[in-house]
Amino acid sequence: MANSSQTLYKLDELIHYITHYDELTGLPNRDLFCDRLNQTRSQNDSPLVAVLVLGIDDFTGIRHSLEPEICDLLIRAVSQRVVQCMDRSDVLARLGDGELAIARSELPSLESVVKLSQLLLSTLTKPFSINGNPIHITASLGITLNHLENTNSVEKLLQQADFALHQAKQQGRSHYQFYSPEMNVQLQERLALENSLRGALERNELLVYYQPLIDLHGGRVTATEALVRWQHSTEGLVSPAKFIPIAEANGEIVPIGEWILRTACAQNRRWQLAGLPALRISVNLSARQLEQTNLVEMVRQILAETELEAAYLELEVTESALMNDIDRSVKTLTQLRELGVSLALDDFGTGYSSLNYLQRFPVNMLKIDRSFVQDVLSNPNSATITDAIIALAKSLGLTITAEGIETKEQLDYLQARGCDEGQGFYFSRPANADTITKLLKDSLQSDAASIALATHF
Repeated sequence: MANSSQTLYKLDELIHYITHYDELTGLPNRDLFCDRLNQTRSQNDSPLVAVLVLGIDDFTGIRHSLEPEICDLLIRAVSQRVVQCMDRSDVLARLGDGELAIARSELPSLESVVKLSQLLLSTLTKPFSINGNPIHITASLGITLNHLENTNSVEKLLQQADFALHQAKQQGRSHYQFYSPEMNVQLQERLALENSLRGALERNELLVYYQPLIDLHGGRVTATEALVRWQHSTEGLVSPAKFIPIAEANGEIVPIGEWILRTACAQNRRWQLAGLPALRISVNLSARQLEQTNLVEMVRQILAETELEAAYLELEVTESALMNDIDRSVKTLTQLRELGVSLALDDFGTGYSSLNYLQRFPVNMLKIDRSFVQDVLSNPNSATITDAIIALAKSLGLTITAEGIETKEQLDYLQARGCDEGQGFYFSRPANADTITKLLKDSLQSDAASIALATHF
């Protein structure tokens, strides 16, 4: 009987450990962190509690540049180094890949939080020795302060600190950022948009706009890129820069992405049936969509439903999306190519831009990011990068497209370097299907298949 009791006791201990601690680091997990911080807040007399969320900078890139076991050893080493900076009363937890949470309730002053932040960031800039090899990283911090008498939940505090971490990372590497009431306004706006976005598709608030791609040497329209817009019932037209990251974070991008693909393919087929030139329709795939196991089958079904030949569909992916799981990405892209669709690598030059990776990805086209095109005449570095990308694409037999062309001078520069295609406000802003239909009909009736498409808008 005693042995049975001991066995049950050990089993209870094991279950408690599995459900409350991170297996890799041995640190408390999110749930235990919340429980312990709640206990601390109820027992401590200090007027303030600080919650910090620490995130390793560019952790996605680090994970894909290291072997999995090396990355795990690095995470453990980071955790151990952070533990050395803690006081006995601090609460520490691992939240997920590359993120730790820290709570400190015994705060003599605000300066003590600043000193802790500086200590953590400077400690992590020192190289780690993993299996005898030096590894250099940096980290950023988001911090929120809360009076003990306030009723903010621990989850709310973590949310605020995480939002501050996001702001810190936007400033660069190895920064810390305090959460502020102004951020609360931004956070509330984000939450409101997130709630509204969940029903936007069902309420028919989403629209697809199209932006032409132009042959920079013949002047004709070669493709149109499908771009989603949100006509909010009360806020009006919401910028994609606001709602696309939210959709990516909460998973709404998956049904939205499928709807965009179906809508765009159907529209392209309607243009063909109307006797307009047969063009590619270009649709962006998100990182979440690339993770779908049924992505290839979904594309196949949509092509069949809309009766659009695969050759007239181009799917755009970003380097960062592909880097989440390189082997799976290569497999998925290869299967899509086997369907007959074209593949474009978007925003090239802003991510890893590795020739090794580029050789593995079965893409047809590189798209030069607009940030380089905008500065190509004023910034020698942008010009050098643009020239190098064009040369690289040509050496690999890939089509090269420049995004964000806004002036005749930019166009002249890209033409002289042999860039194949371009898009941007110089030719046409994104517009609804009816406007693009008129543009395509007009281009048939004039010799301009003309780069003077800008006159239409």
